[in-house]
Amino acid sequence: MVAANDFSLHALEMTNSQLSPPARLFVALDTPERAVAERLIQSLSPYVGGFKIGKTLFTAAGPPVVAAALAAGARVFLDLKFHDIPNTVAGATAAAARLGVHLCTVHALGGRAMLQAAQSALVALPAGATRPVLLGVTLLTSADQALLDEVGLTGTPEAVAQRLARLVIACGLGGIVCSPREIAGIRRIAPDDFIIATPGIRPRDAAPDDQRRVATPREALAAGATYLVIGRPVTAAPDPVAAAQRLLEEVAATERMS
Repeated sequence: MVAANDFSLHALEMTNSQLSPPARLFVALDTPERAVAERLIQSLSPYVGGFKIGKTLFTAAGPPVVAAALAAGARVFLDLKFHDIPNTVAGATAAAARLGVHLCTVHALGGRAMLQAAQSALVALPAGATRPVLLGVTLLTSADQALLDEVGLTGTPEAVAQRLARLVIACGLGGIVCSPREIAGIRRIAPDDFIIATPGIRPRDAAPDDQRRVATPREALAAGATYLVIGRPVTAAPDPVAAAQRLLEEVAATERMS
């Protein structure tokens, strides 16, 4: 596996055909326990492309758990969904870059000024600095029509996600995070090298848990996903390595068919 500091923005901006099955898979480490996360990192890093570190783990363990994943040779997807005034988000994005992460997220609902400030913060980093690919989060996979109506967002989840994706593209970000149901529509309007990272991935026999807009790896890849994010079906499995290997087999089989 390539060492963490050998990755660059360009290295992550690959077309689907250039990615190996392991590179497509990010395992979500949604635990508050640093020791648990580090055990998963050590056992799974030979098999998967990287790890998604979100609010629960980062709040509990902070930058040291990011460093542990990088030391294992894995890529880090820092999913903190920054959403604040433009200056604050710009500072947070630059701080994420200094951690050496490869992907990080801002929430597209923060609007044009915030998205542009975050992207500008990465462009302004000195030459040779690690520049993560900035992904705009559209709608959470737990969102449904009732939630959109409740908060006053007009349109179906698919229409709202596509509207936000257009904004993310216009602001020059490298990709988005969306549910599997929105992938195909967004892929049609996005540049070829645009990254679509997709949570809500579930093997066919797995429970959806608290996510509503889910899909199997095969369905998500067929629709045009770049990266698949999967958590509990791997991390809560009796044998996480075996669970990850089954997912990789499904990804590889899908690519052989395409």
